[in-house]
Amino acid sequence: QVQLVESGGGSVQAGGSLRVSCAVYGYRAIHLCMGWFRQAPGKEREGVAGLESNGSAVYADSVKGRFTIHKDNTKDILTLQIDTLKPEDTAMYYCAANKNTGCGSLARYTYNYWGQGTQVTVSS
Repeated sequence: QVQLVESGGGSVQAGGSLRVSCAVYGYRAIHLCMGWFRQAPGKEREGVAGLESNGSAVYADSVKGRFTIHKDNTKDILTLQIDTLKPEDTAMYYCAANKNTGCGSLARYTYNYWGQGTQVTVSS
């Protein structure tokens, strides 16, 4: 059973940086397709970053140049470095995974496993 546990959220001022992490339990991350999603109050959950099977990163247009996704297959951890934070980045951030399919997708329906989320709040 794949379990995902996020951490690292918090409250920061606009322009600041934050790193959120997702620890994988019960399965090896190297065999998972993984991505990051976020959901702001009153909005749909949206994909912000994913990893293709060759390791290339895929980003939503709204975060390109500011977000960096990385998967450490030796430690079974997925991270999202968030730089130059904006108030509109305020959301619950979720880690998502699927077994060996859907790598690089930013579509919510691609992923079968989800973490509980970690809150990121950006003040202006």
